Amino acid sequence: MSAENQLRVIFITNDRKNKEKAIEEGIAAFTCEEYVKSLTAHPELIDRLACLSEEGNEIESGKIIFSEHLPLSKLQQGIKSGTYLQGTFRASRENYLEATVWVHGDTEDNKEIILQGLKNLNRAIHEDIVAVELLPKNQWVAPSSVVLLDEGQNEDDMEKEEERERILKTAVSEKMLKPTGRVVGIIRRNWRPYCGMLSKSDIKESRRHLFTPAEKRIPRIRIETRQASTLEGQRIIVAIDGWPRNSRYPNGHFVKNLGEVGDKETETEVLLLEHDVPHQPFSQAVLSLLPKMPWCITEKDMKNREDLRHLCVCSVDPPGCTDIDDALHCRELENGNLEVGVHIADVSYFIRPGNALDQESARRGTTVYLCEKRIDMVPELLSSNLCSLRANADRLAFSCIWEMNHNAEILKTRFTKSVINSKASLTYAEAQMRIDSAAMNDSITTSLRGLNKLAKILKKRRIENGALTLSSPEVRFHMDSETHDPIDLQTKELRETNSMVEEFMLLANISVAKKIHEEFSEHALLRKHPAPPPSNYEILVKAGKSKNLEIKTDTAKALADSLDRADSPTFPYLNTLLRILATRCMMQAVYFCSGMDTDFHHYGLASPIYTHFTSPIRRYADIIVHRLLAVAVGADCTYPELTDKHKLADLCKNLNFRHKMAQYAQRASVSFHTQLFFKSKGIVSEEAYILFVRKNAIVVLIPKYGLEGTVFFEEKDKPKPRLTYDDEIPSLKIEDTVFHIFDKVKVKIMLDSSNLQHQKIRMSLVEPQIPGISVPTDTSNMDISEPERKKKKLQK
Repeated sequence: MSAENQLRVIFITNDRKNKEKAIEEGIAAFTCEEYVKSLTAHPELIDRLACLSEEGNEIESGKIIFSEHLPLSKLQQGIKSGTYLQGTFRASRENYLEATVWVHGDTEDNKEIILQGLKNLNRAIHEDIVAVELLPKNQWVAPSSVVLLDEGQNEDDMEKEEERERILKTAVSEKMLKPTGRVVGIIRRNWRPYCGMLSKSDIKESRRHLFTPAEKRIPRIRIETRQASTLEGQRIIVAIDGWPRNSRYPNGHFVKNLGEVGDKETETEVLLLEHDVPHQPFSQAVLSLLPKMPWCITEKDMKNREDLRHLCVCSVDPPGCTDIDDALHCRELENGNLEVGVHIADVSYFIRPGNALDQESARRGTTVYLCEKRIDMVPELLSSNLCSLRANADRLAFSCIWEMNHNAEILKTRFTKSVINSKASLTYAEAQMRIDSAAMNDSITTSLRGLNKLAKILKKRRIENGALTLSSPEVRFHMDSETHDPIDLQTKELRETNSMVEEFMLLANISVAKKIHEEFSEHALLRKHPAPPPSNYEILVKAGKSKNLEIKTDTAKALADSLDRADSPTFPYLNTLLRILATRCMMQAVYFCSGMDTDFHHYGLASPIYTHFTSPIRRYADIIVHRLLAVAVGADCTYPELTDKHKLADLCKNLNFRHKMAQYAQRASVSFHTQLFFKSKGIVSEEAYILFVRKNAIVVLIPKYGLEGTVFFEEKDKPKPRLTYDDEIPSLKIEDTVFHIFDKVKVKIMLDSSNLQHQKIRMSLVEPQIPGISVPTDTSNMDISEPERKKKKLQK
């Protein structure tokens, strides 16, 4: 090889001794930082360098703020001896000076430890696994009701922090105090790349800037960048590198620019990344496992399957639904009884255990529905075509078929893999219209009427057994067909047919749960809903009491009955508000493995056992349940992971996490579209009801939009009003006006874009009128950005 073609080898290491050794041997050696800085043609790469501070060097630049983290060996000793407790650090969204630690293991008395003040949080970050030392009882505190956001630009202003910490410590009764502690060390960091925005430094030419994450529970991060002016107003990703003891904020480095803030594509990307929703296109390895088109059902497929194509099966779904999981039929038998069938897409036929398609579906865990986008759990060929139970197409199904009497009592149940041909895919409205129309008497309509009649009986019986009918205001957007911006926003209307489908889905899920648990007592995948601890209900009981209503919460039945009785002729919306509040008191329903748990009960449905079987296109849990049921009825063979309860428990953990994140992502999407809606609508005044009272704010719900928001009564640079907060009732007195839960108020709604990163719907009180607090209904001179908005409209 000629000299000019010879490769020059360089050695990159951050290990000092390695570097010295290499130089001794004549090898060109650089630290990562030296090498990147030598690439003068690519100055932007310097921003991506991790900011590594050596522990020893951190003292020189200013005073120590935090106490040292103890080494792991000491922490482990302390945890063993009981001096320290290990748990997951959960930062507060509403108050940056407060966090809780959920203790691992089963120390019932100290399940949750509260931490208050920067020094006690000691550089822990949301979701870290930490070691905590309990403080003596005389230093215990109560969870604060103050809303505090970290808005300071001056990162070293510790006096201000101490002043804010004093605000937290208000006089509280003894019983409000909670076990309180401080972080003594970090067992495992759970950092991830964070989305957010650059808060550009006020100092000209400065390279050091603060990055503000979109997730309010993550502290600001200090980064060095030369491209601050380009990155301003953009959504970017930053990674944390470390948090020295003398720094108010952690250090990090720039990773990636996502795009302009407020842009729909960018914001959707942020929302998916922040909620850890896997949303990359399906890989070639996954797509290669899909059936080749055109696909049809073969003789081989009919083995172990019943041909049910002659039955009058139909599906009922929301408008525009393309991933149809379920279809129903009902017909009278010769003996006078009724046969009812729930037919569910046979997704497990297409997704075989352990292959790339199966692994990807398991990782995703669930389909995520955003306002204008669906992130599928399985590729579209399956979700919207081969597995979707479309009308007039032969489809593979897993059927649960009951023989019932006219009083909806189950006489026989059987499960079979099948082939069906749906005779109609209807929307809830179309199905309702058929049921109600005297002129229609075809077989589809007759079937629907039979189903509807039985569903009403089933529902009544379920409610008599103590099932809860709770409420949450669900919002629907009407989109502009060209710009795809929301032009109208209204709460969803529920019809009888929604309830009809739901009753049979619940019944199928319960029947399947019993069957798989009978067959596989140790490794059935089930779903439970734990009963809330009595303390969860305090707010609901107090709210009822303030309206002279007694809400009993000792059993689900008692709660359901109290809610049914709680109505006021002068205040018809009260019952809905109570049900919304009751929903907030509930625990999260979770998947679990039957061999790893003893409590199977589903509190909300008042059922001793429950699982998910009816939505395998959009939930991975249902695919596992289909596989278990198929083995139980001899329609498919088993495989080792299916009967390994530890593997199943790990799977449940991921599914629970994915479901929770999907829920949060959906809420964030609704919130973003709500902002778009009010951005174009301008300022509006609407009636609202108080859901919660806080020390310095009220949380209200606006029924017209199903929208929740906070009205703050302490604003920067404005005189502070006289506030008296009473936790017992609960009530908040502002000057001479007292607010209770469920009070009706009038609020002004506008989009506040003063903080680009967290544009938010801002609500101000219009009525009742409190001098210096309430704002006028006349909004003509309220919005500084009004001319801006008109200008934008013209540009459109």
